[in-house]
Amino acid sequence: MAEIQVQGRSRVEILDITDQVTQAVVESGIVRGFCHVFVPHTTAGITLNEVADPDVARDMAKAFASMVPAGGYQHREGNSDAHVKASLVGSSVWIPVEDGRPAMGSWQGVLFCEFDGPRVRRARITVWRLP
Repeated sequence: MAEIQVQGRSRVEILDITDQVTQAVVESGIVRGFCHVFVPHTTAGITLNEVADPDVARDMAKAFASMVPAGGYQHREGNSDAHVKASLVGSSVWIPVEDGRPAMGSWQGVLFCEFDGPRVRRARITVWRLP
């Protein structure tokens, strides 16, 4: 298992961590299997989506803000919208590993979704070998 740190700069931010995930897969030495990326936070999530155009991440953040606006919740910390957004996105993704690398589509990448930053966060990357 590898663990990476993700440093956000704003409250809501969607960050491309594809290179770090790829590095962890390559360093594992596993040629064929699966990669699991898990975010151990309740106000952040992980997803796969297009990383070629940064407008996609900005549009996603805008859509989340529209679907789940800040304020008006009972949770006293004032970050309930972040909890809801993280639940909608999810806390993990599975990616096939082929030829020692994550096997994603041409435009796909791994996106870390920060909803309550800025903070230093973690993502855990585990790679399993297939027989």
